[in-house]
Amino acid sequence: MWSVAILMVVMASMVMLATARQTETEEPELRLRATTRVGFPPAEVLFIAELRGGSDDHEPLYCASVEWDWDDGTVSERIPDCDPYEPGVSEMRRRFSQRHTFQESGTYEVHLNLKKRDEVIQSARTSIEIRGSSRFR
Repeated sequence: MWSVAILMVVMASMVMLATARQTETEEPELRLRATTRVGFPPAEVLFIAELRGGSDDHEPLYCASVEWDWDDGTVSERIPDCDPYEPGVSEMRRRFSQRHTFQESGTYEVHLNLKKRDEVIQSARTSIEIRGSSRFR
């Protein structure tokens, strides 16, 4: 009876260890959402992106620049100033947020790109709809 219980504990420990190792080695996934999916111009929309999964010190995503393509002819970019990468010490940023005002009606597919130099490392997108015309015209 004890041998069965011990075997079950050992097997459960092995599964947890394998899951932890997989989480450490898997690449984080970037997800993007808009707090408002439909609005009227001028519409200020808050966008929130999160990196989920993987380890906090995933080197390719450490100190990535952030590029927002608003699909309205404008692009915003933030290039961080970071210390050199140190394995097991350096932590990547996991949350990104930005507000943007859409002046015209239309459907917009907003893209968030995390980049190293000019290479896109991760990308996410979401769509919003701006209806009608500006109240101030």
